[in-house]
Amino acid sequence: MPHLVILYSGNLDAQANMGALCRGLADTLLAQVDDAGASVFPPGGTRVLAYPAPRFAIADGQHDYAFAYLNLRLGRGRSEATQQRIGEALLATAKAFFEPIQVRRLVGVTLQIDIGAEVFDAKIGNIHPLFAKD
Repeated sequence: MPHLVILYSGNLDAQANMGALCRGLADTLLAQVDDAGASVFPPGGTRVLAYPAPRFAIADGQHDYAFAYLNLRLGRGRSEATQQRIGEALLATAKAFFEPIQVRRLVGVTLQIDIGAEVFDAKIGNIHPLFAKD
């Protein structure tokens, strides 16, 4: 983990390169360090996914509103200070991405971080070994 999922109104696709946003947010996550200066997230476990909603209703419907909801899910074990730094860094990346779009259209953006108490947590895959230190 971390897994960051972006749900957004499909009317953003014409003006927003969501792939670039995903890469920017992934790079932001990978740059995070904890209170001791160690990397917070493993490269092989970092995921940022964006899903457009083809059907949506936003606010009062009187304008061509757009919306993006960014939800980061983390496992437990990071300090509150580290969690806040992660949130602030992600928000700065999202703000830089959406500001030029907000000049041209009405866009609401929400970022939430959830710390999970997993009921079941299993992983299979062959990506993590690519980043293992010998």
